[in-house]
This record gives sequence, structure tokens and C-alpha cells, in this order.
Amino acid sequence: MSVSGCITALATPFTAAGDLDLDAWGRLLDLQLAGGAQAVVVAGSTGEAAALEDEEYLALIHSAVAHLDGRIPVIAGTGQMNTAKTIAQTRLAASAGAQLALVVVPAYVRPTQAGMAAHFTAVAEQGGLPVLLYNVPGRTGSDLLPETVATLATHPGIVGIKEARAEAERMQALLALRAPDFAVLSGDDGTALRAMLAGADGLISVGSNALPRSFSRLCALAAAGHAAEAHALDAQLAAYHAFNGVESNPIPVKALLQRLGMGQGLRLPLLPLSAPHVGQADTLAAKIAVLEATSGRTPLAA
Repeated sequence: MSVSGCITALATPFTAAGDLDLDAWGRLLDLQLAGGAQAVVVAGSTGEAAALEDEEYLALIHSAVAHLDGRIPVIAGTGQMNTAKTIAQTRLAASAGAQLALVVVPAYVRPTQAGMAAHFTAVAEQGGLPVLLYNVPGRTGSDLLPETVATLATHPGIVGIKEARAEAERMQALLALRAPDFAVLSGDDGTALRAMLAGADGLISVGSNALPRSFSRLCALAAAGHAAEAHALDAQLAAYHAFNGVESNPIPVKALLQRLGMGQGLRLPLLPLSAPHVGQADTLAAKIAVLEATSGRTPLAA
């Protein structure tokens, strides 16, 4: 299964009482469909996967699969700190109907490159789903190096990588590995345009939770080679890129979603957006409708 374009790493909406808000979840899924997202990630780091019970994890995937009804793929976050647990989680996601697994480098345990290669190979061979590698050293404490990715990219069960390192040199090294059966995706909203204009297949985005039309258009402009238009749109999105980094993900984007009527807060140890950033959230949320409307009605230039 190929993956490209704008893929939204979904936040998980909660009620004021802290339960899953499946009504808001459905509306968030509808927003992504209407906005042109090419796929969604359920229960990744943006989805607060570590805070979900197994039954909640399954409920989110079942609901997304049923709601989207094959119109776009459902990718499940399945990465754990241990290989056996990751395989079990991947099988669980497969049983719920997910089409791909987004598997992050095991956090905290800091495996060697050989250990990472063995880990991802085992998940690809035993988990029951095609695997997207996910490298985000700032969260995991380990960096999946391009030479290790080069080995993994030849495995038929490994279909791509989400790379969250922002350096142009890292993306260039990975772009050399692109193939019809191995996609290279940016995992960093702020540098995604640069990556896509250099040849990356798309973006797994946080910001597209609230702005799916705008991020989908950004990806489409980049894929079509319309660099000037893409840069102009990216400049409009720059304030959202910056805002989504003012506190740990997904705190800022969930503040925007709350203002759009989708969800209430987070689960400890994450807290809602702190007071110094509330005004910025209000200002940015108020501008979303206009930006989304403009992105939705303007065709790509010839």
C-alpha cells in the first residue's frame, strides 16, 4: 500500500469528564475527509496513545475504520518499548481493521542500530500489517540512521518512513531510498514543504487536525511543483507551525480543536494549554475558517 500526500496524525478528543468523545471523533474524521486528507493515523503520539486503555484503542480504530469505510486508509500507531509488545499491539490493530502500522523507534530503552533493524524486521514479519517506520529522536532518545533505514527499506513488509528530524541533510539521505514500494514522509510540519519540494512523498501532520484543507493543498501544490504558491501558503501556515510547538504535542493543537468544538482537554501528565498561550490560540482559531475556505475553493494553477 502506497502512502503519500497529507496524512493527519489525529488527536484523540476527550469529554470534560475525561472519557473518549466518540461524537467529536466522528466529526474530526468527517473534517479530514472533507479537507482532502489522504490517510489518518489513529493513536499515535498526537493521539495520546500512551494514555489509552486497550479497549479505548480498539474503539478508536474500529470507529475510524467504520466511519471512513475504505475511503482513505487508517494507520494505527503500534510502537511500544519492547518488540514482543509492539508485535502484539500491531496484531491488535490489524484485528480492528487498520491497514498500516506506524511503528516508532522504541522509546527510552535506546537500542543499537542493529537492535532497531531486528525490531522493525520482527514487527514487519510477525505483526500482520505493513509497517511505516517512525523516527523522532527528540521523543524516543534514539536516532534511526539512514544506513539502517536503507537495509530496512528492502523488506517487503516495510513500506516507508516518517522522519521527524528537521535537517535538510537527513531528508536528502532518506530521499535516496525512495522507491515505488518505499515512501519517504516528513514528520515535521515546519519543514515539510522543503522536504516535499525536494522529493518527499508527503507529510504526516499535526496541524492538519485543525486545517486539513490547507495542509492538503500545501501537499498538492508541492507534488505538482508549484513552488511559489506552496511557499505563499506555507507562509500563511507558519504561525500554526510555530504555535503547535509552544508546548508538548498535542497540547497546542488540542487547544485549537477545542475552540472548533472537538474535545475537552488531555490526560495527565499532560495539562491544557498554559495561560500565556491562550490568547494566541484564540487568535489562530478565529482565522481557521477563512484560511480553510480559501484553500478549499482555489484550484491549482495550470
